[in-house]
Amino acid sequence: MTVNIKNSCYIIGIMIGILGICLVPSVIVAVIYGETPEAQALTITLLLCLVPAVIVYIINKIRKEKLTRIKARDGFFIVTAAWLLYSAITAIPFVVTDSIPDFIDAFFEMCSGYSTTGSTILTDVESLPKSMLFLRSFTHWLGGMGIIVFTTAVLPSIGIEGQMIAANETPGPTNDKIWARYTDNSRNLYTLYFVITIIETILLMLGGMSLYDSLVQTFGTVGTGGFSNYGDSIGHFHSLYIYWVITIFMMICGTNFNLYFVLFKRGINSMFQDDEFKMYISFYLTVSILASIDLIFKHHYSEGIAYSITSAFFHVASIMTTTGYALDDFDLWPTFAKMMLMLVFLTGASSSSTGGGPKIIRILVSLKLIRRGVSVKIHPNRIYPIKVNKKAVPTDVVTNIANFMFFYIAVLFIGWLLISIDGHDLVTSFTAALTCLGNVGPGFNEVGPVCNFSFFSPFSKLVMSFLMIAGRLELFTFFILLSRRYWNSNRA
Repeated sequence: MTVNIKNSCYIIGIMIGILGICLVPSVIVAVIYGETPEAQALTITLLLCLVPAVIVYIINKIRKEKLTRIKARDGFFIVTAAWLLYSAITAIPFVVTDSIPDFIDAFFEMCSGYSTTGSTILTDVESLPKSMLFLRSFTHWLGGMGIIVFTTAVLPSIGIEGQMIAANETPGPTNDKIWARYTDNSRNLYTLYFVITIIETILLMLGGMSLYDSLVQTFGTVGTGGFSNYGDSIGHFHSLYIYWVITIFMMICGTNFNLYFVLFKRGINSMFQDDEFKMYISFYLTVSILASIDLIFKHHYSEGIAYSITSAFFHVASIMTTTGYALDDFDLWPTFAKMMLMLVFLTGASSSSTGGGPKIIRILVSLKLIRRGVSVKIHPNRIYPIKVNKKAVPTDVVTNIANFMFFYIAVLFIGWLLISIDGHDLVTSFTAALTCLGNVGPGFNEVGPVCNFSFFSPFSKLVMSFLMIAGRLELFTFFILLSRRYWNSNRA
């Protein structure tokens, strides 16, 4: 069984056409603010996106061929190609308008956008045209819930089954479904996504933000991306109200979205019966409180206790949900408080959320696996099933999670090794690899929250770009294409 190139090209062509439609809001912003060169560049890119969609659609109509069912092997190829092509195509208007003159820099920025990482090569964010900053943040919104999940709500209308494609894209170890039809699942998830976006936008406007600023910060929050249109990120607004609104929404969007539908059906108690959610909230509160205590007792902030608590809770939420927003330079925090942040660097958000990282559910199962190992050493004959939500986790799922965790560490160290060729210090190189693979955004030292990634070589930027996409696609979807077995037609 080989990749069905004809089907794959058809679907990718349609998806590129959808990208063109998604550029329309940025064109409107360019027109509103009188940014003519940007409006022209965006419009040309939009039209270029529609061309392949129209061509493949017409060819398919002429041939009157029915598409065969999408296989898992096709899904791997389609998803990876789509994310890379989306990033490359969206980089075009940035290069054409000289917003980001170098293509590799623009590609890095767009990979960071669509993967909801938030790492940037920009040294002067506020100098970019408003339409380009809007598009830059809008990529977070598109990538947050997932380009493919959005597409699965559209593909069935043109005769394409999207479930197998989305299964290879949706973040998390499981791809939970609430409704029998995957199309219904995708549409309802995006309806909820829209509602959360609208609510946060309104709340930020009530805090004094303009509609434009509210949309840009909201895209970064609900997509857990972290691009802001200001160099000092959320700290630009000097408002405890805004800080806490964004903190709450980061945590909301780092939660398994399927739990919200369970909540509507069964009440709030149902959420707190979920083991992953309980660990997610408990870990967040514990780390935030410990970081707050360290900041308060070491008098890190002259603004007082309220700001110390706000900063701790904000930054822990920002890193844990892999959003990457900042109020100030947490790289200057006391060592213990910084170690608290490092802990959440390694956990990530919940499965089936817009956040990245290894995911809480994998950490939970890994801890249970360690506990079982200790128990078996003491009681060799004891049967010790690993349970989540009072149900035994199948052995193959536990194995897959263990494989992922080992693979994640391996990719992290390989990425660190490749980036270290540039010759930067160990902390900078390590956290650059860690933050890109985990889709977090900022790191420590030279890639801290008040710094950027512009000083890296083109080679390292490409490595980090691929790490971001690989991390967003849960590693295997991306790296499986490098396997000879994948391309060997004699293997199933």
